Amino acid sequence: MPDHLTVIHWLGNLAVIAPAVLIALLGVPALLGISLSEKRINRFVEATLSLAFASAVGLLVMMWSHGVDHYNVNWGNWVSIPHYHFTIKFVLDWLSVPFLILSLFLCGTIGAFASRYMHRERGYGRFFTLYSLFATGMCLASVAATIETLFAGWELVGLSSALLLAFFHERPSPPRNGLRVWVVYRISDAALLLAAVVMHHLTGEGDFDRLMGSGPWPAGEVKIDEFHALIVGFLLIIAAAGKSALVPFSGWLPRAMEGPTPSSAVFYGALSVHLGAFLLLRLEPLLESSPILAWTVVALGLTTAVYAAIVGSAQTDIKSALSFASLSQVGLIVAEIGLGFRWIPLIHMLGHACLRTLQFVRAPTFLKDQRAWEDAAGSRLRRPATIWGRLIPGPMRAWLYRFAIERGSLDAMLNDWIVSPFVRLFRWFDRLEKRWTRFLSGKKQAETPVEIQAKKTTTERVEELL
Repeated sequence: MPDHLTVIHWLGNLAVIAPAVLIALLGVPALLGISLSEKRINRFVEATLSLAFASAVGLLVMMWSHGVDHYNVNWGNWVSIPHYHFTIKFVLDWLSVPFLILSLFLCGTIGAFASRYMHRERGYGRFFTLYSLFATGMCLASVAATIETLFAGWELVGLSSALLLAFFHERPSPPRNGLRVWVVYRISDAALLLAAVVMHHLTGEGDFDRLMGSGPWPAGEVKIDEFHALIVGFLLIIAAAGKSALVPFSGWLPRAMEGPTPSSAVFYGALSVHLGAFLLLRLEPLLESSPILAWTVVALGLTTAVYAAIVGSAQTDIKSALSFASLSQVGLIVAEIGLGFRWIPLIHMLGHACLRTLQFVRAPTFLKDQRAWEDAAGSRLRRPATIWGRLIPGPMRAWLYRFAIERGSLDAMLNDWIVSPFVRLFRWFDRLEKRWTRFLSGKKQAETPVEIQAKKTTTERVEELL
């Protein structure tokens, strides 16, 4: 192997491994009951993320200077059985490396901000342990060359997002909203897992090279027929829509603002919300092979952009307003991907992630400054009238305002159609397991308060309330 390829190989490994080392540095002492000081935690975070970022930048420089457009880092088969193998493989190209640099840069920036924002907060070490889990998941998803590797990073991002959303677990609302988001993520993850199964059935492997060719991005040619591409493509679109909060999965986005501001900034303002668009951009040749898929992505992106723009204009808290503004831009990025652009959505994604991170981080001090301006002026600052406010008739404005306040009822639809059936099903499994355990043990155990309440009729519950 030439010397420059050896350097590229080790720099790629180091950029992915360093955040994983941070998990061990913070998680192992916590499991052993050792409490690390805030200063030591900050040093670990700064050292590992700085090392990973420097490795990713060096990787980009080496690839640029030596004209390397595509390089695979193969960690071998971890599972190998007839008709199936699980391979951990990374791809280093002009899509993965910029997104890897963006992920590490923003994780390092938000980590420095969080070290001060979370000062003396209960669970300081727990926050950064979960944060390192998120950074590792983003790195894996950025450079994944197989759908199994992508799924591993995808799961780490989803798990850390839900746990950090429920970070303030002593309050009733964050754990409840964390469960809502986790249920929606399950739908997204199930679609991605089904796509992996279909890919193995069609090509015998989960490698993206077998699906779209081994040429450097953005070149690629799908090697399966249009019908099978349609099936895989729709599953991946569902996975991307759930992860990026595209319509009809947009209802959970305001609930995700229950977490600390640093996690909201890096998850739903910068990185996690763009992960679905990144997946579609990685598999863009698959969209080109089927006009139905391409126009579905365009329609999905434009619908999400319009929905987020309308709903975001009526939000009263700054974090929700910024999250819907971010979602509006993600919708436009998805529409650009569906139209066949490749470099434009990548540049749009990189620039928008940096801008939205700055706005989330600036939000607390901006509110303080705004209050100071209003105190000095002696009145509240008014929003300037827009051209749409003058052109849209009054009844239509009233309907749009109600639609925006209710967020299109998407949250209620998610609760009634997805979350509630999911929770009821697992509560039924829980009751079944307890009954089976009692039967095997031969003991008649007392029923739990939840089981007693579940057996009561509606009339008995109303009488209790009265």
